[in-house]
Amino acid sequence: MRNNEGTIDRLVRVVLGVVLLSQVFFGLKTPFGLIGLLPLLTGLVGVCPAYLPFGLRTCPAPAKGPEAVPKS
Repeated sequence: MRNNEGTIDRLVRVVLGVVLLSQVFFGLKTPFGLIGLLPLLTGLVGVCPAYLPFGLRTCPAPAKGPEAVPKS
């Protein structure tokens, strides 16, 4: 599986996941904060399963064509 999340998308997911998880231990202390595992894991892995059926990508597409070949 290839990455479909860009750097900013991954960073936002990790930060959001940590904030939500911190609510389990420091904030409201309810299990609702465990929902933060989802954005945290997808941000760390770099693949969002919800993007796959729609073909969405927030990372730059790899270059195609003659410009993709490095010149020596």
